Amino acid sequence: MTEPFGDSRTLRVVVADDQAAIREPLAAVLGLSADIEVVAEAADGSDVLTAVAARPVDVVLMDLRMPVLDGIEATRRLSEEHPGVAVVVLTTFADDDSILAALSAGARGYLTKNAGRQDIVRAIRAAAAGQSVLDREVQDRLLATVRAKPTAAGSTLPSDLTPREREVLAAIGQGLPNRAIAEKLFISEATVKTHINNLFAKADIRDRADAVRRAIAAGLA
Repeated sequence: MTEPFGDSRTLRVVVADDQAAIREPLAAVLGLSADIEVVAEAADGSDVLTAVAARPVDVVLMDLRMPVLDGIEATRRLSEEHPGVAVVVLTTFADDDSILAALSAGARGYLTKNAGRQDIVRAIRAAAAGQSVLDREVQDRLLATVRAKPTAAGSTLPSDLTPREREVLAAIGQGLPNRAIAEKLFISEATVKTHINNLFAKADIRDRADAVRRAIAAGLA
């Protein structure tokens, strides 16, 4: 049994995958964690929306390629209709279009199905705490994509960004998750989250992918 989430509350999770052979064992394994309760399983994005509307949910573990309503559109609708529900993508697809589309739709984490149980549990806990988690393969592809297609838009940053906020943005541009940023800057993860919220608001940054673009365009990464 894994260690519980820091504040001891139980995280209510929906597992979404159109393949029962993947969905059911994954739900069973996640249920072994003391702080995770799988409250529903979903075979497509429409089922996800129904499940979230029917009960309190903290995190949806979302496959991307599903019938009826795919994971991207389901994530977008969750972000609009249930903004308090975090989405962690778990998929076999790590292509550039899928990564950027999922993050732009509002996904807070993106893992490939190479991820182990502990990685998935950590991503669920991080997402529930408002943090973003990308596995290393996804980070590397995201950075490579953004660097290959730099945009002039947003090349400048607001003058009222503090030096620390610029450091945090630079670290995001390097592909670091919140925990690694905290370790690098010798601050707490909660402080990192506060800086991210502030700089996103000041610079009108939409999501983690947009932050990477802005950091690279501004020469910070």
